[in-house]
Amino acid sequence: MEALFSLKGETALVTGGTRGIGQAVAIALAEAGADILLVQRNTTATETKTAIEALGRKAQIYTADLSSAADVAALVPKILADGHSIRVLVNCAGIQIRHPCEAFPDADFAAVMQVNLNAVFTVSRDVGAHMLSLPPSAATGRRGSIINFASLLTFQGGLNVPAYAASKGAVGQLTKSMANGWSDKGITVNAIAPGYIETEMNTALLNDKERLASISARIPAGRWGTPDDFKGSVVFLASKAGAYVSGHTLVVDGGWMGR
Repeated sequence: MEALFSLKGETALVTGGTRGIGQAVAIALAEAGADILLVQRNTTATETKTAIEALGRKAQIYTADLSSAADVAALVPKILADGHSIRVLVNCAGIQIRHPCEAFPDADFAAVMQVNLNAVFTVSRDVGAHMLSLPPSAATGRRGSIINFASLLTFQGGLNVPAYAASKGAVGQLTKSMANGWSDKGITVNAIAPGYIETEMNTALLNDKERLASISARIPAGRWGTPDDFKGSVVFLASKAGAYVSGHTLVVDGGWMGR
């Protein structure tokens, strides 16, 4: 059974790994045996790298600002030039900007779409092309696994977050499209849609007592999620255990979507 979830000898590329869900899943992949390449804007944030190295795995930081199309375009070529073979890609980086729909600035809409959608497309395209050149992995039986982070707003509209909802809806469709193109070639492409999670991105909701109460009352699990709630789902999708899952958006929400 352990071999089903092993990523020993693999290398995973993770965006958004400096904190929150991204940090938890980067560490989880390392716990499963993978070495980790971390894409960060802030080079001074080394907590995740240190935690991975404490597990006896290798970790390397690549600096890129995902809000810059030029940085994103240069990212994967730079990593591959260093000789890395990427078997797992986790697109976890994302931003949130809130305004009423009637007052949402064009610049803010474009900023959210760049980080949450455009960067996901470019990195996935470039890593996918690289994975296609690799032989099947002994650990997972396929060339690679791409895991995008979607959202409840892949399915719902939210309040005062039209850009975020649009970007995450598109991530769900991008995931399906890439899965259709690559699944028969040995690359699975899936998404994970978090429910309401206690992270920095949700600070505004956590500080709004009325919204917090109404949201919390609807969650069947009776609590908000934590970053560690995503460790198992990412390792499952990346490993041999998830070999026949592709084009799927896995909702990890404490039962929210079922109510």
